[in-house]
Amino acid sequence: MAKEIKTIGVLTSGGDAPGMNAAIRAVVREALGKGLKVKGIKRGYAGLLQEEIVDMEVRSVSDTIQRGGTILQTARCKEFTTAEGQQKGAEICRKHGIDGVIVIGGDGSFRGAQKLAGLGINTIGLPGTIDLDIACTDYTIGFDTAVNTAMEAIDKVRDTSTSHERCSIIEVMGRGAGYIALWTGIANGAEDILLPERYDYDEQKLVNHIIENRKRGKQHHIIINAEGIGHSSSMAKRIEAATGIETRATILGHMQRGGSPTCKDRVYASIMGAYAVDLLCKGATNRVVAYRGGEFVDFDIDEALAMKKDISEYQFEVCKNLSI
Repeated sequence: MAKEIKTIGVLTSGGDAPGMNAAIRAVVREALGKGLKVKGIKRGYAGLLQEEIVDMEVRSVSDTIQRGGTILQTARCKEFTTAEGQQKGAEICRKHGIDGVIVIGGDGSFRGAQKLAGLGINTIGLPGTIDLDIACTDYTIGFDTAVNTAMEAIDKVRDTSTSHERCSIIEVMGRGAGYIALWTGIANGAEDILLPERYDYDEQKLVNHIIENRKRGKQHHIIINAEGIGHSSSMAKRIEAATGIETRATILGHMQRGGSPTCKDRVYASIMGAYAVDLLCKGATNRVVAYRGGEFVDFDIDEALAMKKDISEYQFEVCKNLSI
């Protein structure tokens, strides 16, 4: 028999992402509409262990769908990676009458949800990360906003780069995943993109490409560099010394996490939030909501975490071919 759910807890964990508030809002209102109680857990698993738990009503999420960040705040929690911390978290859920927890975050957050599920707390994960690096889903909450923010910033850098006939290295976020770099590389017409999954650290090829383009009459050269490669400032100095062309580094940083979410992030996050509530009401646990093949679906968290994701070779080739 499916476990009856009366009270749902919701938390955001790991890095913040635009659209998390839309997901929280959907969870709260979908659950309340089904006659359930909702408790907001502040500051992720750290807040759970500190019992930073508040009742949420319809008005708790008013005027939030357009806001970036997360109204529940977020944090990373080393204690929750331990068996003792996980057991304590499950006990606190039971103490507060929380039958099911919806966790909005990335792979690390899902591992925490997986542990709670194993301890008898029904859990559903929502993919919330600007990096688009969760293998089971074609979409993650926040990516669309982040990549549009980066694209607009790169357009502005390109204007001044062209005016001064510079080479510009623009560093975007993505420690282990190059999706923001890949998409902005295509969208901004970059001459080179450096992805953690593909970069061979042959800087001489970059130098040769810059020199060749200048000979062909190119007035600027845009290099999109993923955070996982980094060292943009020192790279700029080396390239300038090797080419004689003024080279500047711009690191976009955490501005990519902020800002009002796009329509896509608001709509998809809202549907995912409601979907997660519906799963809990059906007695589901240890599941992650995903968007795949044009449909909202769900996977077992164990299966989702075992999946691998890589950059599309075709998209990478297209990016290079269009940069000529």
